[in-house]
Amino acid sequence: MTDADPTDAPTPDDLAAVERQLGRMPRGVRRVAHRCSCGDPDVVETEPRLPDGTPFPTMYYLTCPRAAGLIGTLEAEGTMREMQDRLADDPDLAAAYGRAHDDYLARREAIAHVEEIAGITAGGMPTRVKCLHVLVGHALAAGPGVNPFGDEALAMLPDWGAAGPCTRAEEG
Repeated sequence: MTDADPTDAPTPDDLAAVERQLGRMPRGVRRVAHRCSCGDPDVVETEPRLPDGTPFPTMYYLTCPRAAGLIGTLEAEGTMREMQDRLADDPDLAAAYGRAHDDYLARREAIAHVEEIAGITAGGMPTRVKCLHVLVGHALAAGPGVNPFGDEALAMLPDWGAAGPCTRAEEG
């Protein structure tokens, strides 16, 4: 998996790949926040307010269906429940997760202030572990050491791009 350039505006090919990944037109994409090892986007950064005016708190949106499936397996295996239990028992971990929440908010505010979602992140931050997809998306976009649960989940996953682009494998 590779980092995206912070100025990585989506190309028409990127948007087409994301559309194939999602099975629909992507909405409010600002930039590619992370690229899979295959080169295609796997996380996009979305506008805090979608083009139709809807507030959208999920700034880092995981788009790769292969990655999403692997993360869904972690969720089904009880990984979030175990993380949630540790969050309640480990003040250092809770503080790190709180900093991840603050990072997420600061990054979104730097794009635009949207009153309806002010102070709200995604994935359960800062007090719950609710969606590993969001936490992994944040970890990939922000880099290691920012979101502790996103980093942990990533460490449990294989390189989903090793088999090649998910968007091309499903076309044939």
